[in-house]
Amino acid sequence: KTTRTVGLPFSESFIRDRILAADALDGLNEEARDVLLVMINTGARPSEILGCAQDAWQLACGVPHLDISRQIPRVLKTQTAQRLIPLLGVSLDAARRIARRGGIGRYADKAYAWSATVNKYLTENGLRETAKHTAYSLRHSFEDRLTEAGTDDRIRAELMGHKYGRPDYGRG
Repeated sequence: KTTRTVGLPFSESFIRDRILAADALDGLNEEARDVLLVMINTGARPSEILGCAQDAWQLACGVPHLDISRQIPRVLKTQTAQRLIPLLGVSLDAARRIARRGGIGRYADKAYAWSATVNKYLTENGLRETAKHTAYSLRHSFEDRLTEAGTDDRIRAELMGHKYGRPDYGRG
């Protein structure tokens, strides 16, 4: 069995007090910034967000959400990655800006370019909690917050797009 390295999550206080501080992300272009903000409350992979078609942003419904299955022509990492992710807080605000602009823009299906831009910005502006933290660390932070809130394993797996490894019992 191989051991997989798990990313280092940002602490909730670092996200709140540093990344979301007034003006902290003002120097980052709006397209890159909004994808980063969507990650904060969704746990979505950057490639999933950047690969979303315009109609994936379902904002005019009872529960605004991102439909990860609605991708521009590309293949998702796994079958379980196809999911609906509720949008709230700064992530919903960013999603509304993305929708008003007509989609992701210059980073559409360009996760490497987005990652390079954002990680450079985080480094240059002291927005990495440690040298090991990257933008992707927000995904791990999201799961940690779900765990700390006592969210059921199955729901966490579904929100993260992970396979749920336990057999189904009862009604499931």
